[in-house]
Amino acid sequence: MKVLQHTDVELENVTMDGANGVKVRWAIAKDDGAPNFAMRIFEIEKGGYTPYHSHPFEHEVYVLEGKGILKFEDKEYPFEEGYVIFVDPGKQHGFYNVGDSPLKFICVIPHEK
Repeated sequence: MKVLQHTDVELENVTMDGANGVKVRWAIAKDDGAPNFAMRIFEIEKGGYTPYHSHPFEHEVYVLEGKGILKFEDKEYPFEEGYVIFVDPGKQHGFYNVGDSPLKFICVIPHEK
């Protein structure tokens, strides 16, 4: 079991190629005993973005703050606080902060097998 403020989890720089101004907190991870999923909280600074990439697992996202654009398979979808986003496995995608403040969202992914 784990009960704490999300701010008590270390905020780490995302160093993946193609990321700019992105930080992540691994709020719930395999090391916490979670058998199936990891919950991450992303913070993307104004003008920042995640890499445009794909992988064999889904993303399930809830937007906490800010405004962004999801680039998905060469189309763009605007979103903001309160939106939910599902990114299919194997599809090209990237998250871009287009607002005047940090973009923050929860992203749940399955553990890689």
